[in-house]
Amino acid sequence: MTQQLEPMPTDWHRALAVVAHPDDLEYGCAAAVAGWTDEGREVAYLLATRGEAGIDTLAPAECAPLREREQRESAAAVGVTAVEFLDHRDGVIEYGTALRRDIAAAVRRHRPELVITLNHRDTWGGVAWNTPDHRAVGRATLDAAGDAGNRWIFPELGERGLEPWDGVRWVAVAGTDRPTHAVAATPGFERSVRSLLAHRTYIEVLTDEDPEAYCRTFLTGTTEAAAERFGGRPAVTFELFAR
Repeated sequence: MTQQLEPMPTDWHRALAVVAHPDDLEYGCAAAVAGWTDEGREVAYLLATRGEAGIDTLAPAECAPLREREQRESAAAVGVTAVEFLDHRDGVIEYGTALRRDIAAAVRRHRPELVITLNHRDTWGGVAWNTPDHRAVGRATLDAAGDAGNRWIFPELGERGLEPWDGVRWVAVAGTDRPTHAVAATPGFERSVRSLLAHRTYIEVLTDEDPEAYCRTFLTGTTEAAAERFGGRPAVTFELFAR
């Protein structure tokens, strides 16, 4: 019998989603975010880059502000108004203390109980290789959730007025091939389509398909694929790490 996914915890108020690029959250979990903000929960986004190396026909200096603008529109579609960027270089993010420090600082600022990130493993499952940026940011986020609560790891953050926050209870990883938990996708699905569609510049160079049809087809496929393990309901899946 197929092992069923557990519902995501609901006893939290604030979440911080940390990913590498504009559109990472929209391909992974925007329907869940829309449902959470509808319930009155606070969700903030932190992006390590502005996705400036993502479009071959646009130079980074031109691409970065465009993708930042589209990301803010995308976030607004699912009820997120707090969107921050770290200015690491797209495509060459390095896992290490600098990245962990930046993410830990954001955790201390936003003080979330739930932290969300994207697949940190080498592959998406099988031989579908993951990108270096996703791996670096995912791993650093898992580490920074603990770093944020230890005043002695990055004492310079305390000197900047960012007091330790040891209140992260879970880190939820989207896009994993080892999901343990899920959120019903249907309540936020239409807004998740609009959220992904806001990245129109990127999508139009990615596919010749009609952008809205592409977004709807992709998100329908990913959410319906999880239904068998979530009581027949389309779902957004996560691998949940408790702290």
